[in-house]
Amino acid sequence: MIDGVATDSSTPSSNDKPRRARRTRMTGAERRQQLLEIGRTLFAAKGFEGTSVEEIAAKAGVSKPVVYEHFGGKEGLYAVVVDREMRRLLDMVTSSLTAGHPRELCEQAAFALLDYIEEYTDGFRILVRDSPIPQSTGSFASLISDIATQVEDILGREFKSRGFDPKLAPLYAQALVGMVALTGQWWLDVRKPRKAEVAAHLVNLAWHGLDGLEPKPRLIGHRKS
Repeated sequence: MIDGVATDSSTPSSNDKPRRARRTRMTGAERRQQLLEIGRTLFAAKGFEGTSVEEIAAKAGVSKPVVYEHFGGKEGLYAVVVDREMRRLLDMVTSSLTAGHPRELCEQAAFALLDYIEEYTDGFRILVRDSPIPQSTGSFASLISDIATQVEDILGREFKSRGFDPKLAPLYAQALVGMVALTGQWWLDVRKPRKAEVAAHLVNLAWHGLDGLEPKPRLIGHRKS
C-alpha cells in the first residue's frame, strides 16, 4: 500500500520499460474491405445522405484522405457497395434455379430472395432505397429486371409447350418477379409469417394463377381499352 493506493506484483517497477501496444498495419486490400463493411453498415442504418465521410473514417480509425484515396469519396464507396450487393443477390437467384419443374423453380426463386433478405439484411435495405447517385452501377429496379430476364427464358419455354404466345413471357416474368420483390420488401421489417410460409403463399398465388392461365385472357368489365 503506497499513499493509500493498492499495488500488486503486476504493477511495473520504475526499472521496467513501458510496453507499447502493437498495431498491425493493414494492407491496402484489407483497408478497402474494412471501409466497405463500415460503409455498408452505415448506409443501411442512415442512408446515403445521413452518412458522412467523417463518420466512415472515424469508425475505421483513419483520416478522411484514406477514404478518398480508396474510393474517391462517399459516392464511390456507395457505388461499390451497391454493385456488390446487386451481384450477390443476382447470383443467389440465378444459381438457385436448378429444378426442372416450373413450380419448383418458382419456389427456388422465392426462397433465394427471402434467403438474401434474411442473411444480408443491410444489403437489401441499401438496394431498396432510391439511389442518390446518378452514375451508380444500377438500381433495385434494374436488378429486378435482370432477374426477370432469367425467369423470362423459363416462362418462354413453358408458354411454348402449352401453345401460348412466348412473346408474352417478358410481361409475365416482370409480374412474377415484381410480386416476389415487393413482398420481400414488406417481409423485411415484419418477418412474419416465417420464411417457408411466405414462400409457400407466393408460389400458391403464382402457380395456381399460372395453372389456370388463359391463352388469350379477356376482360369482363365494361372497359375494353
